[in-house]
Parts: sequence; structure tokens; C-alpha cells
Amino acid sequence: MLSVISTGKAPAAIGPYSQAISDGRTIWAAGQLGLDPASAELVSDNLEEQARQALTNLTAVLEAGGFSLDQVVAVDVFLTSMDDFAAFNKVYETFFATHRPARAVVAVAGLPKGGRVEIKCIASRG
Repeated sequence: MLSVISTGKAPAAIGPYSQAISDGRTIWAAGQLGLDPASAELVSDNLEEQARQALTNLTAVLEAGGFSLDQVVAVDVFLTSMDDFAAFNKVYETFFATHRPARAVVAVAGLPKGGRVEIKCIASRG
């Protein structure tokens, strides 16, 4: 049975989708931008601040579903510029210091609300 995961600690979905879906063993978290949960606006134009907020939002969604970053098995990252790759990695490493899930990073032409980074993941209880 699938459950819809939702939390006010992350921005509400800005389209017809859920923050996450879980079957109890696995959670599929939708992409998170660097949006402030209260205002639903970008925290700043700065890549590092957007990345930190996106990862904080992702953490909140996982926790709402009873999961943690340590259970993440795959991460997909969308950057509007590969010039931000190194700066993004510095922020990412503060959230995934020792646990290293599989990851893909791709450059995209644009993101909702003019964001510079979007991050989604899958976590599993194994």
C-alpha cells in the first residue's frame, strides 16, 4: 500500500504531485528546490544557500516518512550550470559526510521559480 508523505517543514508541492510517496520500505522523494517552507520563495540567489535549503527540505520530507539521510540509496541533482558543480559538492558533503549514496548530477536549461538546484532521492529500509 502506498502512502502520500507530506510535511509543513518543507515547501508544499508547486504542482500536481506529492512531496513523497512511500510503501513503508522505500520512499521516493520529489525534487526539492531551495525554497523557504513558509514563504515558498527561494532563500536567495546564492547556489550554496539554495543547495543547503534544498537538502534541508529533502531531510524534512524523509523524516516525515520515517526515513533519514543514512537510508538514502540514490540522489538525482539538477543544476542550471555545471559551473556550480564544485560549490554544490561542498554543501552536499556536509549532509552526506560518510554515507555516500549513488548519485547523478545533470545540467538543465531551467528549474521552477528560477532555482539553481533541485534535488530528489530514493531511500530504503533495505
